[in-house]
Amino acid sequence: MQTVFRRLLEITCPEHLVLDEQGTSPAFEIRFKADGTIPFPQVILRTRGEEHLFREARVVSRTAPESGEYFYAVKVPAKLLSAGEVQVQVEGCRSEDLSRAEPADWIKAFATINIAALSDAAPSLSTPAVVVGNRPCPDPAGSSVAEAECKIYFGIHKHMHQPYYNATDPRHWDGQKDEIFGSRGGPYTHFLPTAVRHYIHGGLPHAGLSTSWSGSLIEQLHRCAKEGLCGGCFGGWNADLLSLAGEKTALGNPRVDFSAFGFFHPLMPLVPGRDTVKQIRWHQEIIQSTFGTAASSVLFPPETAFHVRMIPALLEAGVEVVIYDSIHRFRACKDYPYAGLQEGMLPPSPAEQVNPPAPSWLQLHNIWAGSKIAPSLLKPEVVAYEDPEGRAHKIIAVPAERYIGNEDARGGYGALQYPDVLGQVRQHLLKTGEYDPAHPPFFLLHSDGDNHGGGAESYYTHNTQQLVNWIRNDPRFELTTIRDYLQRFPPDQESAVHIEPGAWSGADNGDPRFMKWFSRYQEAYSPDLNSWAVLTALENAVHSVEDSCAESAHLADITRLLLTAQTSCYWYWTGQEIWDVQVTNAANYSFGRAKDEVDQILAAGIDRTPPAIFPPWITPENPGGKTWGQGCLEDAPRQGTVHTFVHDIAGLRDVHLVLRTSSGEQSLKMKNRGPYPSQTGAAVTADYFTAELPVGAGDIRYYIEATDNKGNTARTALERAFLA
Repeated sequence: MQTVFRRLLEITCPEHLVLDEQGTSPAFEIRFKADGTIPFPQVILRTRGEEHLFREARVVSRTAPESGEYFYAVKVPAKLLSAGEVQVQVEGCRSEDLSRAEPADWIKAFATINIAALSDAAPSLSTPAVVVGNRPCPDPAGSSVAEAECKIYFGIHKHMHQPYYNATDPRHWDGQKDEIFGSRGGPYTHFLPTAVRHYIHGGLPHAGLSTSWSGSLIEQLHRCAKEGLCGGCFGGWNADLLSLAGEKTALGNPRVDFSAFGFFHPLMPLVPGRDTVKQIRWHQEIIQSTFGTAASSVLFPPETAFHVRMIPALLEAGVEVVIYDSIHRFRACKDYPYAGLQEGMLPPSPAEQVNPPAPSWLQLHNIWAGSKIAPSLLKPEVVAYEDPEGRAHKIIAVPAERYIGNEDARGGYGALQYPDVLGQVRQHLLKTGEYDPAHPPFFLLHSDGDNHGGGAESYYTHNTQQLVNWIRNDPRFELTTIRDYLQRFPPDQESAVHIEPGAWSGADNGDPRFMKWFSRYQEAYSPDLNSWAVLTALENAVHSVEDSCAESAHLADITRLLLTAQTSCYWYWTGQEIWDVQVTNAANYSFGRAKDEVDQILAAGIDRTPPAIFPPWITPENPGGKTWGQGCLEDAPRQGTVHTFVHDIAGLRDVHLVLRTSSGEQSLKMKNRGPYPSQTGAAVTADYFTAELPVGAGDIRYYIEATDNKGNTARTALERAFLA
């Protein structure tokens, strides 16, 4: 009879590897040993935002039954990894029925491999045995807070989205789309209600979840129901969710809170505020009509992408609370303990680090965590933004915890050992005396609700039931909705903090410059920059028709095309022609329909719309700081350059960069490099402008001001930069 393992005894893998002359990694092997048979062994490699999973046939058992020793091995192929630190996570489930796995059934161990470029001094290759075991929680002795008073609150958020795969033809449908939608019958119909009913039947008074549904997904599901697509599996698809509309928490808030969102999944930091307002309001309408309840005043921004310059538009749209990725709060602290290459982002800009140092930092164990977290900052806070005119705009921000959320996304209770991992946060706060009963920790565990482990049926059924069983019997933790938490523990309105820009970890680790949507920006031609230049021109044309042609016959059509073209997916999958041409196709179609009206505006001299200005970006990212090298960080040039796109149907009179430094304000004329050279057949594209920044100016604020030939002037948001 086979003995099921209880412990992982050791991991054997290279401690150091060196890239070859072509910059590719060599093949190597990872071996691990257990004290019994592992029913479901797997290995995960993580590096700079990438994750490689080895399981099933890729994990080979090398156990000799007569010896009583249990060995496993994974062969990692060549050319898989880049230079930097690679986190190795070895794990196995003791239960032979994954759907019924308990937290204690998942055993994990970790190791590290450092991969160096050939040009670097390469240590000799070695394969030390890494002995692993459970790490005890810190001793809470000496805490100034009674242990019984210390409770960790957390919430769950599930995101649902499908884009239009043809921006100009929402009726487009093919076998691929039928398969994509058909494989998600559960997540789009009854999985969420199943989970929430577990909360209700389990007697959890404040438990519920928030969920974001894009308008483009909802429209397509309505079509599936009406036309019987996907084999008819979406007939009455929203009925189960409608049935929960009246279910409330103990404080009268919805058990299922449909988050405010952008209708077509726009990357809100990079689209005009007026369009963000439209996207949110259109979304509010479809949520009300589809689910029989109002959209929440809590916004889950697409891609979890947040920038403080969004705040004025969010407030205008009725949003009161915004969700963000927690690492961007941590990185905005002075003395942030930057983790280097394994963090997957460049060091934070000193211009963003305006918050006081965090009291202490914690390195999470038994999950992958590329950097330390500050448990005392895991709570809702007021966030502020100051515009170029000096006006302050404030909103409440709720953290989505990056690393714990990533682990929860792999399958929920069981894949994530909640008591252990959340317990580390609790014990740290007890030990350090940082627990604040008036503002206790609260953070979201967010993931796609229809992909991978976080979208699996077991997440919403058996694993959720196990979560409920745990919460009912463990008073140290509480599952609650965002609105219930804020009602019980409102943040201090007199104290405002700053949050660094950025998105979720699956987008180039959430880079604060949103570089996932600027792919190949340093090359002579970037498909992403092309799409932004085309979109900027389209924005000005559509806004001009909206402002000057009240009786426009085409305004509704071109407005929808504009908002569709802002879908973040059209940039996310750079390098695939089907996505790279979407914005151009939408713009060309719109310009064709709006040409007569644009011509009439110009002929009548009634253009009242200022130029469209794309949010500026700086190269190198941190002038005089650090930039990416070959498997390392290297010194960045001190000379920085600001870039932007500007367009106006009436032509541009001038474009200036306005700098605010410690010595005052100065205006620099930007250089017009002409229309961005499109390779997608764009009919119209914006002009590309640059300006060099003063070397060594230190902490600066800046904005761009553009005036068209009719005297209409626009300003961008007030931006931050540090010029070393």
